[in-house]
Amino acid sequence: MPFARLATATTPTCHIGLGLAAVGRPGYINLGRDEDLGEDRSVEALRTRTHDLLDAAYAQGVRYVDAARSYGRSEEFLADWLKARPDAGDVVVGSKWGYTYTAGWSTDAETHEVKDHSVRTYDRQRAETARLLGDRLDLYQIHSVTPDSPALTDKELHARLAEAAAQGVTVGFSTSGPAQADAIRAALAVTVDGEPLFRTVQSTYNALETSAAPALAEAHDAGLTVIVKEAMANGRLAGPYAPEPLRTVAAEAGLGCDAVALALVLRTPWAGVVLSGAATAAQLASNLHAAVVDLDEDQLSRLAALTEDPQTYWSHRAALPWH
Repeated sequence: MPFARLATATTPTCHIGLGLAAVGRPGYINLGRDEDLGEDRSVEALRTRTHDLLDAAYAQGVRYVDAARSYGRSEEFLADWLKARPDAGDVVVGSKWGYTYTAGWSTDAETHEVKDHSVRTYDRQRAETARLLGDRLDLYQIHSVTPDSPALTDKELHARLAEAAAQGVTVGFSTSGPAQADAIRAALAVTVDGEPLFRTVQSTYNALETSAAPALAEAHDAGLTVIVKEAMANGRLAGPYAPEPLRTVAAEAGLGCDAVALALVLRTPWAGVVLSGAATAAQLASNLHAAVVDLDEDQLSRLAALTEDPQTYWSHRAALPWH
């Protein structure tokens, strides 16, 4: 299993990965994006930014990189970087299928991505990913499974995914929405020839949205690697957007709100990889300070009070504009 390579890494930041959602396309819902990226969001500008981030991440011990078919040209940018960095053979590469990018490199498109978990979409996107990443792909995940997703019941799709697993690709899924826990538990029950199909789960978990925690613990106990995404709630837990209790704890720690927000996730016993969604090298460096944050019980209690009702959290997220 490719994720075993992460467990044997010796760097203090080996459990933090880099997600490319924020830099693989010109538009995304992260707060502060205008300041992060500036006006030049051409393909080449974002290719250069992505490569700079990957260089910085690798130099600081990050060994997992997460892309997706719907993240614009993230797979292409990553593939180019991997070809130029033969020394980076120890990087574990994950990507996702199930959403198609439809914005045409525009920040004001009416629709930025379209979800479809059909076998037809899997076959098309699996071929697209293979052309770019080839045998460097370690993990292929179903993008944003919900309890009503046909991906949970489609036996033909399960057979396709089992074929990929037999060929050496780890098969996983990601979740989104207020019913993440239900989706995780339903996915844990999916088997092919009596064997569990999925080996990883990637879910949203942060100081504001903690509802998936019990199900993620169950997944971990079942042997799945847990990957945490959106640990900073699309920027709501970073910089000037962070709530007062988080800003206060960060000041006490002498570090950024982002580092404290990530540290809160790193301390969970079931998280295997926690993704940084940094858009700049400076943000990445700040994120990586999470490894040295030590939170006491009083600070943890104050941060626990930030938790929102899942419906409230996901309604807020759905209202965030594409910048």
